[in-house]
Amino acid sequence: MELGFIILIVTILCVMAIVREFKAQNMFGVAFAGLSALVFGFFSIATLYWELIRPLFES
Repeated sequence: MELGFIILIVTILCVMAIVREFKAQNMFGVAFAGLSALVFGFFSIATLYWELIRPLFES
């Protein structure tokens, strides 16, 4: 479960990097940070779902 929260923090940092790179007009940085945010965001949500939500619905 801790891994999911750590990856979620990395996702938030990636989103902050997207905003920063838009301001600097660095489109390669925007693309790289956007791709990183998508990947880390997917894994953080999947990990938190697997550890927190799924056990609630199991018998």
